[in-house]
Amino acid sequence: MLKLLEGPQTIGRGPGFWGAATVVLLAALVYPLFADPYDVGNFAYFFVWIFMALGLCLMWGLCGMLSFGQTFFFGLAGYVYGVIATDLGNGPFGTLTGLVGALALAALAAALLGYFMIWGRIGGVFFGIVTLSVTLALAYFLGQTAGPEWAIGKARLNGFNGMQGMDPLTIPWFGGPVTLEESLLYYVLIVALIVTYLLLRMLANSRFGNVLVAIREDAQRAELLGYDVRRYQLGVFVLGSTLAGLSGVLYTSWGQFITPSSIGLPAAAMPIIWVAFSGRTDLTATLVGTFLLLFGFQTLTIYSQETALVLMGALLIATVMFVPRGFVVGLGDLLARLPLLRGSKTRRVPPREA
Repeated sequence: MLKLLEGPQTIGRGPGFWGAATVVLLAALVYPLFADPYDVGNFAYFFVWIFMALGLCLMWGLCGMLSFGQTFFFGLAGYVYGVIATDLGNGPFGTLTGLVGALALAALAAALLGYFMIWGRIGGVFFGIVTLSVTLALAYFLGQTAGPEWAIGKARLNGFNGMQGMDPLTIPWFGGPVTLEESLLYYVLIVALIVTYLLLRMLANSRFGNVLVAIREDAQRAELLGYDVRRYQLGVFVLGSTLAGLSGVLYTSWGQFITPSSIGLPAAAMPIIWVAFSGRTDLTATLVGTFLLLFGFQTLTIYSQETALVLMGALLIATVMFVPRGFVVGLGDLLARLPLLRGSKTRRVPPREA
């Protein structure tokens, strides 16, 4: 297991890296003890989106599949959760059924869409175009569902106003059900992020992850070596898209609403910016960079949403032109040269630049 955690496809190893990670984790765990529960709940908002970014890192960074469809699965799972939770009512049964149903449908949709694209030999820029097209189609469809006829049971879609009124995630517990809100939601998301990150890190350094890197570098060569490239691509596409669906469920549960604007073009571009800025080839960089960008973007949005969007676009251009490997990866390489963290440097295969 230790070999998989510190393998060649992820940066960071040795006591320096894990010690720094432990300090950051302890600080995150202590934060709610000194903050207002409402502020802690708002802070948990930043964690919700990181699952989607990690899924894109897996698809794009390791396997070379640039997808604009993360918000498609985000929105699909979010709306499905809202419909099931609203129709089945309060309590663990309705919300947990909504969680499972939403993730299952997101995985099924990813399997179907991925099958037709991958077995149809759609790759490169056309893969991004197709995923963006289905994303915009879903956003357009949901935007025109304002009439009372657009309802599934008691759940109304409400067009651009969005669906609202669904219950947050509730889990059974000793003494009665517990609703995941504020500080409790914060801690649950931290645990979920740690587990997801470690499992994906092990996956990236496993044989499966090594094959994904081989496909990213030269899919035809990997196929000639006997690997069924399409199965690997489909598997990673379903996994990455399901993680986006998890973000959608968590977002809908957190705010008890979801709108088509969280699916459309500006939203679809955001995961690309997060992962590109962070360093698309590394999960650790994606986790850290996505959190920093979300925090900065939310802070700027308080003053001007348009300015925040312009700065995010400028940041993407700067990343492509000056730091194609990502700002966080570049900073990690710099820190790895320090004596204390020198043991955290690993040899990795950088992606070929287009």
